[in-house]
Amino acid sequence: MDEQGNQVDRATPAAEPAGAGNATCAPSTIAMAGPLTGTTAVFGSNVLGGVRLAVDQFTRKNPGCPVTVHEFDTTGQPRDATRIAPQIVGDSSIVALIGPVLSGETKSTGQTYSDAGLPFLTPSATDPTLSASGWRTFFRGIPPDNLQGPAVGRHLAAGYGRVCIVADNSDYGTELARGVTSGLGGAALADCAATVKPGDDITATVDRIASIAPEVVYYAGYYSESIPLLQRLRQAGVTAAFISGDGSFDPQFVDRAGTDATGTILSCPCSPATGRFLSDYETANGGAAGTYSVEAYDLTTIVLHGIASGHVTREDLLTYLRQYDGNGVAQGYRWTSAGELAEPRIWLYQIE
Repeated sequence: MDEQGNQVDRATPAAEPAGAGNATCAPSTIAMAGPLTGTTAVFGSNVLGGVRLAVDQFTRKNPGCPVTVHEFDTTGQPRDATRIAPQIVGDSSIVALIGPVLSGETKSTGQTYSDAGLPFLTPSATDPTLSASGWRTFFRGIPPDNLQGPAVGRHLAAGYGRVCIVADNSDYGTELARGVTSGLGGAALADCAATVKPGDDITATVDRIASIAPEVVYYAGYYSESIPLLQRLRQAGVTAAFISGDGSFDPQFVDRAGTDATGTILSCPCSPATGRFLSDYETANGGAAGTYSVEAYDLTTIVLHGIASGHVTREDLLTYLRQYDGNGVAQGYRWTSAGELAEPRIWLYQIE
């Protein structure tokens, strides 16, 4: 759907990493930075899988243009990302960065990448303030939370009149909840709005929701907390539709929530992995594509096309990206001067 909550068609056809297969260039490196260990490692692994697939497909067809991937584990913590950023910008072979993966680590390192003239394309960081930071080399491959939240809220308001919003205390969850509440307008029930921290006793929150009996419960946060909330709600007899955002959009949600997940709707700026991409990814990585794998693949493909067309320095590649206009597996890509997608899209998924 678009930012107004209206259904739109998917962009086709998608550009492929290999291109014409006759590229020649000096050796270069694409960096990837994100959590590869820690509690959010699944997101970093998904992104790295997409990056590697695109580069592997490119180098097999273009042996005269060697491109390698150098991954950096930020652990998802801004302090670790800040420590790693100088290593990335200090490697002159690195012409672009796919990442950072999370909003907090992007916020703490974006200025370093911008000052170094290094194009950095995040497939997953959704904090809307990132594009207002004045970073001249920043590009976002998905819509920010201040678009996802209101779009989802407007979509829900068209069909429901009583919605409870529960959020975790992260920057991500807080901003997403604010956006959904704004889009819902009068359909948002202030009496059952709640913020819960990881590890909190959620009994009081569950009891309050059960007493109010909303039509929908929307959780803005990550799957590690949305799962127990959903399970406790069902145990308390709450039959409201359960909807969550991209922080819950992971196979772990379905695996761990079990039958309670049936019927759940997940909003996500991430595109579904389908068709040949899905089979190629599984063959290359030994497992299914996950959240942000498609966007990472698309962004890496765009960078590879830039390299193949002779834009082999950071500054030349930056010029190429600013003028880019083309379709990927996920969507069309064209950026505003602030690095936001010119025509963003939000997806809704229902678990069956």
